[in-house]
Amino acid sequence: MNREALIQSSIAIITMNQHPSGGYIASPLFPTYAYSWLRDGTFIANAMDRAGKHDSSALFYRWVHRVLKDKRPAVEALVHKHEQRIWIDRSEFLGTRYHLDGREDSSEWGHFQLDGYGAWLWGLVEHIRLTGNRALLSELRESVEISVEYLMTFWHYPNFDCWEEFPDYVHPATLGCVYGGLKALGELEDRKELLEKAAQIKAFIYEHAIADGHFVKSIHCIDEIWRPALRGVDASLLWLCLPFGVCDADDPVMRGTVQAIEADLRPGGTGVQRYAEDRYYGGGEWILLTAWYGLYQAQLGNRAEAERCLAWIVSKADALGRLPEQSEDALREPSAYPEWVEKLGEPALPLLWSHAMFLVLSDKLSEG
Repeated sequence: MNREALIQSSIAIITMNQHPSGGYIASPLFPTYAYSWLRDGTFIANAMDRAGKHDSSALFYRWVHRVLKDKRPAVEALVHKHEQRIWIDRSEFLGTRYHLDGREDSSEWGHFQLDGYGAWLWGLVEHIRLTGNRALLSELRESVEISVEYLMTFWHYPNFDCWEEFPDYVHPATLGCVYGGLKALGELEDRKELLEKAAQIKAFIYEHAIADGHFVKSIHCIDEIWRPALRGVDASLLWLCLPFGVCDADDPVMRGTVQAIEADLRPGGTGVQRYAEDRYYGGGEWILLTAWYGLYQAQLGNRAEAERCLAWIVSKADALGRLPEQSEDALREPSAYPEWVEKLGEPALPLLWSHAMFLVLSDKLSEG
């Protein structure tokens, strides 16, 4: 399958797997992913915006609004507990994924995850920037302000990372999402308090989340001192540069981070893995992370490397034009692969987030 055919296939796959109410299912054939995540969905919506499918993305943002608009009492109760220093169990926080019809997910899978709430604010602002539809912000105002209050209060709380893991730590990639959402909305509406909070988050990242010349995967607080907890890199740290703009592509710390990703997480020289200790389906090379690495290289002006990433992604599509979550070509822990197959079945195929990031990288490279 060539690039243009995969672009059309990706748009079609995303379109046919968007619920009439607006939620994007993460993967239609993988029961474990039969939800819509705020984070995944936002990146999918942004890809559809970049493909000119603005009705699809607007429908998703309205879906988020319907999910969140009645959660003001829950957020106020959480803020009260925070202010009174009352213990809050993880199960009390807002969900990170929802059924396609907007219902809460009542499974025991970890819920407390802040990245999606920051990402959707960023994505909504991007949608408005691309379409000029400022009226949509007024329409979704209640859910926007609920998200703002939630993030302004709890941005520094330990929570699950973007892979639904490591809930006892704070993750710079998650902080990047929160920063990106607050800063985007703050700039759009000239809201000083949001811009000040975003600046505080950026300063926090630079003060506490750097070791050995690169951003670290996770940090934690011991004896009131923040320290690196997982000192290696996670490929999601690329988000600090793109799309959330915590740092520039040529920032020395970001360059150090990318060098560590290249050394530790690119066994075949193209595909990008998540992090060194990854055992999920053996820890393969992820389509969406390879696209992000390509976006970073394109931002630096390294078009040939970005094109190589895109070609690698195209090569991973099956005969039906479906992209998987990850490639099995280079696994960190091959023995773990059959364990996960026995537990959950074959890996997710198609993964809408993979298709979304392929579309974003394709669009970036089409800019010339």
